[in-house]
Amino acid sequence: MIVIGEMVRRAREIIAMIIFAVFSSAAGLTPPYWNRGGGASCSHCLSWRLAAETNNVEPWRTVPAHCCSCVGAYITGGQYQHDLRFVVEQILTYADEIPVAGDGLDAWILDVDDTCISNVDYYKSKRYGCEPYDPAAFRSWAMEGECPAIQSVAELFAKLIESGFKVFLVTGRDEENLGQVTSENLHREGFVGYERLILRSAAEKGRSAVEFKTEVRRRLVEQGYRIWGNVGDQWSDLRGAFVGNRTFKLPNPMYFVP
Repeated sequence: MIVIGEMVRRAREIIAMIIFAVFSSAAGLTPPYWNRGGGASCSHCLSWRLAAETNNVEPWRTVPAHCCSCVGAYITGGQYQHDLRFVVEQILTYADEIPVAGDGLDAWILDVDDTCISNVDYYKSKRYGCEPYDPAAFRSWAMEGECPAIQSVAELFAKLIESGFKVFLVTGRDEENLGQVTSENLHREGFVGYERLILRSAAEKGRSAVEFKTEVRRRLVEQGYRIWGNVGDQWSDLRGAFVGNRTFKLPNPMYFVP
């Protein structure tokens, strides 16, 4: 009788598991992204990604080889988009509380690459950061001008403009070679109405991202602008002087810009 009872209990468990699997499939539910990217083997990579996002493993040149599939699954499996939107929701909550003076001097700074527009399609070919940065290949990609908008940031941008903020887009892209195509790419993706697009000039080549962006912000502050917020996917977007009243780091485990 004990054996029969155990068999019945086990049969019920199996039936319950089958029902749950069918329901999950019908409802469009999927396992967590790290399971699709390698199961328990991704535990270490989750820790690495957390350390990278919190700037505790700088500098790094590539994603660790054993984390390629995990990072790829994070980017493509939905969690990356969820994380982007969560940060943007925090930014919007903060921005809604700012009293805009109406004198045209309340400002926000947004980075461009992987903040306003996405390079995920390019980094797919680089195994989501597992291959070293290739300046020539990235320049060729950027010259195509086909980077899609990061939708949650596009919505943030529109809200900031609507609220009366002056929005400055600041990027380390080369002004001479990429200025026109970057401007056209941004406009095509809905980034219209910003105060100024600021790229790296010939005179600023060789400066680190921190030095270049600090100098840009210094000039803006000297012109009287109040920088309420600063948004970027790299810590170098948010470090240095004149960073603004608050900074917001967007997720990006694919590359590190010093």
